[in-house]
Amino acid sequence: MKQEKLTRFIKSEDVEKKWYLVDAKDKVLGRLASEIAKIIRGKNKPTFTPNMDNGDYVVVINADKVVLTGKRPELKQYIRHSGYPGGQKITSVKTIRKTKPEFLVENAVKGMLPKNRLGRRLIKKLKVYAGENHPHQAQKPEPISLME
Repeated sequence: MKQEKLTRFIKSEDVEKKWYLVDAKDKVLGRLASEIAKIIRGKNKPTFTPNMDNGDYVVVINADKVVLTGKRPELKQYIRHSGYPGGQKITSVKTIRKTKPEFLVENAVKGMLPKNRLGRRLIKKLKVYAGENHPHQAQKPEPISLME
């Protein structure tokens, strides 16, 4: 008798969602973002399914102390456009680090998630804070060290 190989599909309700705490202090932005995106997507679990949200929540602290390598702190720019003629806005990393340091991590992780409905739902599982404090103590986030 030939044994059939069956793909096991798990329901989204059956997945146990955990909370992780990541300290971004002195971590390289891109490498940190890729590890966070894997956790949010659920790729670190054996039950990973590409079309489902079975990842975990991630709380990032000390986002203002994240490191950019090489000449990126001077040369990297974030460009957006209002849609009107002459509406292009260019912002440097230095300016963003002063005004909204959380944006650096959020934007990097968002770029590594799917660009569809699933990706828009997954990015809500990322909580980024510039300082040491965060309001998610009740969820008991488990500290995790990435890229040692």
